[in-house]
Amino acid sequence: MKIQTISTQGNGMWNEDSLIVNDTIQLYGVIDGATSLEPYRGLDGETGGYLAAQLIAKTIMNMSKDNVGQKLTLPTMLLQANYQLRNEMLKAGVDVNRKEQLWSACALLVRINDTYVEFAHAGDCMLIAMYEDGTIRLVTRDQLEVVDRPTRQLWAEGVASGLTSRDKLWQLVKPQIHVGRALMNTLNGYSVLNGEPELADHMEYGRISRAQLKSLFLFSDGLIDPQREHSLEQELKQIVFRVKSMGLENYIQWLIQVEESDPSCLKFPRVKKSDDKTAIYLEF
Repeated sequence: MKIQTISTQGNGMWNEDSLIVNDTIQLYGVIDGATSLEPYRGLDGETGGYLAAQLIAKTIMNMSKDNVGQKLTLPTMLLQANYQLRNEMLKAGVDVNRKEQLWSACALLVRINDTYVEFAHAGDCMLIAMYEDGTIRLVTRDQLEVVDRPTRQLWAEGVASGLTSRDKLWQLVKPQIHVGRALMNTLNGYSVLNGEPELADHMEYGRISRAQLKSLFLFSDGLIDPQREHSLEQELKQIVFRVKSMGLENYIQWLIQVEESDPSCLKFPRVKKSDDKTAIYLEF
């Protein structure tokens, strides 16, 4: 099996993504942290999103090192990491009953077995399977699109009304972002690791057969082209086409150039110029 990995920081102060790579038991994962709406800074200035992503990755890597941990199901691993995240927030004085204070992270775990692939998923980290006949299969669903789309639309409306300052545009969409965060781990929203026990009711998991499976692609939402010229499903498949033709690192560099061409986010509506970008490409 061949593996390519990459984790590139966006324009934030911290890379709030993290990677999980355990070749021994063929366990792989992508974690995408999100900063709390009420700002938090650690002893070295770390954001809540950074702390969440690092803690989740560390917890899962530590669990997968011993014989007991290696036998845990992937959902159990995510739930244990979520529990540890809650404990760390409590130690840091975070009010875990206020969603706007919670450190959070989307997560995707994959474990390769001889005849099948297991996965567990929360949020918008994507898993795409590619087959010998050229079929491209979206295994996971971008659960955050339901709350991200209205934010992008509002941003675009602000630009259309004449706003050109990113600070003013941010103030315009901030209430909408609060609405989205209030939907974490609810039936009207999406699943995410944020210390809430309700994660158990909303995360997704399962397994797919390895029959005719050629490759797997795991990535955070920072790899999505901000131009968004197609439906989300087509955009996700377009990423696969470009990575296969350009290579993972070249695709990332191309994407950064697209983002740099619109530094104020006026042409391609989004709340930050460049998001963190993390991916794992597995070929069998």
